[in-house]
Amino acid sequence: MIIEHPYLLFLGDVHDALAAKTATGIVDWRRDWCKGQLRLPGCAADTGLADMSISEAVAAGVKTMVVGAVNAGGRLPEHWVASIVEALDAGLDVATGLHVRLESIPAIKQAAERNGRKLFDVRHSTQTFDTGKGTKRSGKRILAVGTDCSVGKKYTALAMDKAMNERGYTSSFCATGQTGVFISGRGAALDAVVADFISGAAEWISPETDADHWQIIEGQGSLFHPSFAGVTLGLLHGSQPDGFIVCHEPTRKTMRGVKTPLPTIQQVIDLTIQCGQLTNPEIRCVGIAINTSALGEAEAKAYLDEVSKAHNGLPATDPVRFGMENIVDRVASEFGAP
Repeated sequence: MIIEHPYLLFLGDVHDALAAKTATGIVDWRRDWCKGQLRLPGCAADTGLADMSISEAVAAGVKTMVVGAVNAGGRLPEHWVASIVEALDAGLDVATGLHVRLESIPAIKQAAERNGRKLFDVRHSTQTFDTGKGTKRSGKRILAVGTDCSVGKKYTALAMDKAMNERGYTSSFCATGQTGVFISGRGAALDAVVADFISGAAEWISPETDADHWQIIEGQGSLFHPSFAGVTLGLLHGSQPDGFIVCHEPTRKTMRGVKTPLPTIQQVIDLTIQCGQLTNPEIRCVGIAINTSALGEAEAKAYLDEVSKAHNGLPATDPVRFGMENIVDRVASEFGAP
């Protein structure tokens, strides 16, 4: 799957910034691939890119329009179809991370065929996965887990991979969601894998490697989320992490999209160890990543200190705001320097 860039990021008319997290993630980690954004009236998200029409994007050299918005269930709203058809008629390819396949919509399929354009459904892997085996494999792995969905697991994994490489470790990012695949160019969206094969897909995403190679694995969902815990558990078993980082957003009271109360960080640590020991008896928590974007800097630093003290000195940080150095230090102390 080779998706040509530059990109035009289509945000539709989503009602909050989190619903455009695919587009935001691409901008944050591959900004040089992005020319602009296309928003419909009423859109409440903004990536900071220039607003462009499709004709302006074509004139700017855009090759692919990426549908960078998501919603519960990964559906494509009917009123977005016209924009996708317009992009195809203008000579652009279209890529999406939604559950629905673009070619399943007659108007889109016909537009692609008459213009000779490509449709990319990143969420649907062409790879055939085995069931998970749980057999110990070489290499070392760190998994991002969360108290909820959309709390920063992808950003934490990307930042950790970057920090470990800068420290001299051999490290690679392993994508398990559609945005991660757009960013890394490899991976599989686990929430589109048939349930029996989720752990096997996680084994494929983080395969056997050199003994000193670290694979930093993007997390999905939460073991406590009533909608997504099945994917989270399969990923935990298949990735066999040696270490994990708990990701948390401190202002939430209930889990996203449901009325279930948020678990505590300690509950996530305990349950992750209990479940993860099935495939790696040595699993341990190596740090806590907090999304402090809703806090002032002084308040954020005080909160991180409080979280660290409350969890036996585990390093706590905001990966975007303060970096991952203290968690890399913990990895070095637990598993050895590069």
